[in-house]
Amino acid sequence: MKSIGTVYGCNALYREFSPDYLIAVDVKMILEINKSGYQNHNTVWTNPNRTFERMNNFNYFQPSKGWSSGPTALWLATQHNFLEIYILGFDYKGLDNGKKFNNVYANTPNYKKSSDGATFFGNWSRQTKMVIKDNQNITFIRVIEPNTYNPPDFESFQNYKTIQKDFFLKMFNL
Repeated sequence: MKSIGTVYGCNALYREFSPDYLIAVDVKMILEINKSGYQNHNTVWTNPNRTFERMNNFNYFQPSKGWSSGPTALWLATQHNFLEIYILGFDYKGLDNGKKFNNVYANTPNYKKSSDGATFFGNWSRQTKMVIKDNQNITFIRVIEPNTYNPPDFESFQNYKTIQKDFFLKMFNL
């Protein structure tokens, strides 16, 4: 993926892939990342927190956005002057109309079980919408699977569109 552009990733992604920027705001994830030492050789961004005061090599948002990791990563990408930003992994609603948790890291440390209900997505949706609205000069392209939930109010933004995952993969020869 890095060969096609700068990658902003979140949370447990570091376990199998090193993005250019890793964003994690959940205390449990930062504790896990710190224990692994990942931040000593990679760029990790988080919110300031007294729990982290003695930890080294983290970058802190000043001021803290107070947002979830995904929208915070999206916001950070807007600060680096890109004309297009591809959004992957933002499913919002979970599976089965929100009845099941949908995350590639389900059933692993610091994540819910795949049989659990989906996490409420309202904050993620609201925060993402704020980023899109505040950055009209950037085109946001959300990569989705067929029949993926798309927050209806996102379509009102001229700088937002969706494309199918298969099209994205072909577009970049992945």
